[in-house]
Amino acid sequence: MLKTLRRWWKYLGAKLGLEFDERADPRVQLEQAITEARDQHRRLTEQAATVIANQKTTEMQLDGKLEELTKLNANARQAVLMADEATKKGDAAKAAEYASAAESFANRLIALEAEVESLKQMALQAAQASDQAKAAVSQNSTALQKKLADKQRLLSQLDQAKMQESLNATLTSLSQTIGEDVPSMEEVRAKIEQRYAKASATAELSGSSVEAKMLEVEHAAMNTEAQARLEQIRSELGLVGAGAASEPATVAEAPSADATQQQASAPEPPAG
Repeated sequence: MLKTLRRWWKYLGAKLGLEFDERADPRVQLEQAITEARDQHRRLTEQAATVIANQKTTEMQLDGKLEELTKLNANARQAVLMADEATKKGDAAKAAEYASAAESFANRLIALEAEVESLKQMALQAAQASDQAKAAVSQNSTALQKKLADKQRLLSQLDQAKMQESLNATLTSLSQTIGEDVPSMEEVRAKIEQRYAKASATAELSGSSVEAKMLEVEHAAMNTEAQARLEQIRSELGLVGAGAASEPATVAEAPSADATQQQASAPEPPAG
């Protein structure tokens, strides 16, 4: 049970982290990263300053001990000379005092030399640590400058991405609007082509049907009858022309009903 709870807790944490990363503003995250990098550089600079200050302190202590060592060495030599001079003069008491002072100077000199050697080692280590600290500060400063330059580049890319996303959203909105509120060009084209194809198919079927052929024959017969009537009228009016000459003789020589009636009503000529 406890293992399941731990796994669920880790899963929930990972899920919340992913949701946070998806919803977080990259501009704010960039600013947070730069702020953290600046804080790290500040802390590193403070630590380097402490290391360099320790080096300088050690060097000053070493200089002081070296100066004291020089004085002790001179005092010890002077005490030895004075003890030797007192011995030559036969003043044993002063000779013993100077010898005792010289011995004290020698003991102090030995202790001081040990301190000087220790300070020399400490100064060397402090100098190495100082150099490392300076190099670390320099490298981190270069890295910070690069991060600042990357920040500007990423912000520019972010602005371009936002503009592209806005353009894509606008184009998508326009496409959806055209598809919902008014027909698109593709829809209108498909509709017209479908109607044209249907009309052409209907006309083709109508032209090839038996009823269409019958109508065509009837129309031709009506045209023939109309032409015959027109020729008859021209003949009655004495307007028979080249077109009438091509008609059959029976049609051209047939007397009209009016002419037959006139011949029947005309008076017979007197007998002669």
